[in-house]
Amino acid sequence: MTVLRNVQAELARFRTRIFVVSLLVLVCFFLLFARLVYLQIVRHEDLRAQAESNRTSIVPIVPNRGLIEDRNGVVLATNYSAYTLEINPSKSRALEETIDELAKVVDISARDRRRFKKLMEESKSFESLPIRTRLSDAEVARFAAQRFRFPGVEIKARLFRNYPYGELASHVIGYIGRINRSEKEKIDESEDQANYRGTEYIGKLGVEQSFESVLHGITGVERIETSAGGRAVRKLASNPSTPGNVVVLSIDIKLQKLIEDMFGTRRGALVAMDPKTGEVLAFVSKPTFDSNLFVEGIDQENWQMLNESIDKPLLNRALRGTYPPGSTYKPFMALAALETGTRTPQTLINDPGFYMFGGNRFGSPENEKGGIMDMRRAIVESSNVYFYSLANELGVDTMHDFMRPLGFGQLTGIDVQGEVRGVLPSQAWKRRYYKRPEQQRWYAGETISLGIGQGYNTFTMLQMAQAMSIVANNGVKHKPQLVIATREASSRVRTPVPPEPPVDLGYKPDHIQVIRDAMVGVTQGGTGTRVFAGAGYLSGGKTGTAQAVSLNKNQKYNASAMEEHQRDHSLYIAFAPSEAPTIALAVIVENAGFGSAAAAPIARRTFDYWLLGQYPSEEDMAAVSQGKAFAPIGKPRVAAELPWP
Repeated sequence: MTVLRNVQAELARFRTRIFVVSLLVLVCFFLLFARLVYLQIVRHEDLRAQAESNRTSIVPIVPNRGLIEDRNGVVLATNYSAYTLEINPSKSRALEETIDELAKVVDISARDRRRFKKLMEESKSFESLPIRTRLSDAEVARFAAQRFRFPGVEIKARLFRNYPYGELASHVIGYIGRINRSEKEKIDESEDQANYRGTEYIGKLGVEQSFESVLHGITGVERIETSAGGRAVRKLASNPSTPGNVVVLSIDIKLQKLIEDMFGTRRGALVAMDPKTGEVLAFVSKPTFDSNLFVEGIDQENWQMLNESIDKPLLNRALRGTYPPGSTYKPFMALAALETGTRTPQTLINDPGFYMFGGNRFGSPENEKGGIMDMRRAIVESSNVYFYSLANELGVDTMHDFMRPLGFGQLTGIDVQGEVRGVLPSQAWKRRYYKRPEQQRWYAGETISLGIGQGYNTFTMLQMAQAMSIVANNGVKHKPQLVIATREASSRVRTPVPPEPPVDLGYKPDHIQVIRDAMVGVTQGGTGTRVFAGAGYLSGGKTGTAQAVSLNKNQKYNASAMEEHQRDHSLYIAFAPSEAPTIALAVIVENAGFGSAAAAPIARRTFDYWLLGQYPSEEDMAAVSQGKAFAPIGKPRVAAELPWP
């Protein structure tokens, strides 16, 4: 009986186990079935999309960047396609060893390595970076045959920017460069994020930067089928990109080149404008730099050379260089005297060669004639004493309030980024600028030097050119404009960029005429007579010589005893033709001395080109570039007949 009970107990336990196992199997089958129902029915559409995504890839199509042209259609910035050899640092195991092995397949110079290192410092680790650009077909073939040896390395076809004239007008045109981290963050936070997918280069300076949205175009997309390894198999669909628009500048690039050549190796700036429209005809800053250096990522050696040069070639002197205007300020001071009723054209002031104020002697140049001065003679002969005394009569705040609408010490609003204000002093400005109470007080003696464009006055050549344009245009002010039109790349439909409405400053016509007649007198019997001798037109102008450094109270200026960078600047402002001006300009040649010796000769040749179609002779060009010419030397050439590179 005992044995029988044991057998029955074992059978009961066995049946229980069979039941539990069967139940578990049923539960598992139920769960499996439920999972299949969930995947096949509930998540059918979602999983189907994921599967399709694994099989296909969306690739952005970067648009061709728009061209940049001058007012006559000369192309100043264009594109070309080339192969680049790129490394993704996150996918390449031993980076230095990989580069060494790559150098055995394609030529990789020390400069390429330095540039790649600089790009790595500025980029994220997962970005693909070029180690070599512009590969030849033979180099592409050699790498393709050994590609399996280099994980994380690939060849890509890319568009490159090209500036065919190198250093010419580089500050105006600007350049493009690789998007850095801060720029990437700004793009990601902007509404243009989708349009910049796949874009690695954007405008960094000049028109390239300021008109980035116009030049960039619209990014397209391409849907491609990929293999299990991620390689493209075939194109499934495509939405092409839209090229960027052409940007048309107001500058005449041939005039720009003439002026840059006349500067030679000297530093300085020139801005020429059409006073009736505000269009900028020339926008020169010297020295310049080659924009092409930045396209592929500038290497450390060239960057150091440009950034640390004492001549500061990266500084846009026309836009950001601020200088005391010197005697070129005098015509505007005279206009202030007329408009405020402080003086009439016939008011006489004795000029003994010095002006005493508060026990201090304010001097005049040794070659100044002196004597009894009315307004016209004071401008023609550039009398310091006349304008010292005028500044004292007007006072600093009256001068400030009159000069401000002319644009001095103000942003002109030109259509490129980076403009600076300079300084148009006032008592309120000094209180804001200085921190200590004893420095904030305005002293009457500080007003005197302002009358001849010295003291705290510092302006840009753009501001000077705009102010000159206002006088040349009978008191009507135009905003300076560098881009005058855009053109669609495909349809070639040209769309003008409308200028802002002009502003009439309300000056009395007879007051403007007094100033313009006096400035014509500068070229006919004053400080600009030698330079404009024999000109086929009448022009008005004003020479200026401005201190680059302050002198001690009893120290006399001696150029030969000073360092070159400490010598006086040479300035000239002008308009032509006198009866109906079509061009107005301001020019400075740094540390070159008298305005009539260095700056005015450049203005004369600029007018000859614009008004008469004349180009200086070779010997004249050489003399002007060295500051050794007044009126043109030799027979001028016909500008239209000169070959353009």
